[in-house]
Amino acid sequence: MIDYNAMSDADFRRQVRQFFETEYPEELRNLSHRPKFAEIEHWHRKLHAKGWVAPAWPAEYGGMGLNAAKLLIFYEEQQRWGVVRGRDMGVQMVGPLIIKFGTDAQKAYWLPRILSCEDIWCQGYSEPGAGSDLANLRTNAVIDGDEFVINGQKIWTTMAHDSTHIFMLVRTDPKAPKKQQGISFILVPMDQPGVEVRTITTLAGETEFCEVFFNDARTPCENLVGELNKGWTMAKSLLSFERVFIGAPNLAQNALGQLETYARGAGRFDDPVFRDRFAEVALDVEDHAALYARFADQLKRGEPLGADVSMLKIWVTETFQKITELMIEAAGPDGGTLGPLQVGNAGVDVLAAFYKARPTTIYGGSNEIQRNILSKAVLGLPG
Repeated sequence: MIDYNAMSDADFRRQVRQFFETEYPEELRNLSHRPKFAEIEHWHRKLHAKGWVAPAWPAEYGGMGLNAAKLLIFYEEQQRWGVVRGRDMGVQMVGPLIIKFGTDAQKAYWLPRILSCEDIWCQGYSEPGAGSDLANLRTNAVIDGDEFVINGQKIWTTMAHDSTHIFMLVRTDPKAPKKQQGISFILVPMDQPGVEVRTITTLAGETEFCEVFFNDARTPCENLVGELNKGWTMAKSLLSFERVFIGAPNLAQNALGQLETYARGAGRFDDPVFRDRFAEVALDVEDHAALYARFADQLKRGEPLGADVSMLKIWVTETFQKITELMIEAAGPDGGTLGPLQVGNAGVDVLAAFYKARPTTIYGGSNEIQRNILSKAVLGLPG
């Protein structure tokens, strides 16, 4: 077994970069849509054979066992080569919670199936009345013998129609004194009569989001992860690390590259007003990258991340939106055209980038919520 953490950062980056550059399929690079598993199964099998499906998992559970510094390098190289996220909810979300809070039996059963994608997972958190304020969730689970009986609705469930299982936050004690209490984390099979999935078509014409309805759906009580009514604390344990990656600079950097490609091909840099506006968003991208590097250095030193990490998500998503808005303006009458616009030898899908940018300030905790976190926890302002 290779000890990647014993390698120098430079050597590790070189190895990861070479693998993604030479092995990752060209047709999958920088996809504008979230692919179904069948589309990327051949790539997943290659990663699984190499042991690179779960870079953050401990080696004893089939992961690469990377420390924070190596993990950042791994993700940065994935982003550099346009490696699609794929069906990674199992690896990124439920797997780490099972490793941290699950029983030995749960680890032995679920973790190998996550790595192989024998089970494909989606996340059942958000509800129509509980999005950014997730503690308002109302989907309930009642114990009936040795099973939970689940009723309620989840929404914005990414790729639920291509999943075999869903990990859920559900209300198991409706009488708990605080709304964050009385919430549990359970694992539920999707292939049963009490689960109905309906796709949601986005402005871009994609169907990656779904709503999921539960009508007396069932799951064994042994699929409770952690303690009953303690699911909120568990789910929160992943958020600070997640916000580093959701705030990574590649989102804005890639969009800026698309804008530059289009603008040069269309002759927009001849306009001094456009040059000024391009310089403004380019500086925003550079400033954000410097801030990201600061938080990345904290992780590399093994230091915990504070509430100020919320700045990353706010900055990168709003910069992303500004760039795509400028791209639409630069395209003029062609800005509303579906599909790539041809400029020279390149094709730039201006409208797809604009649509992709719209929800980024909402998912992962809306920017309004992130600003509230900063005002209270960082600036000490009253709530």
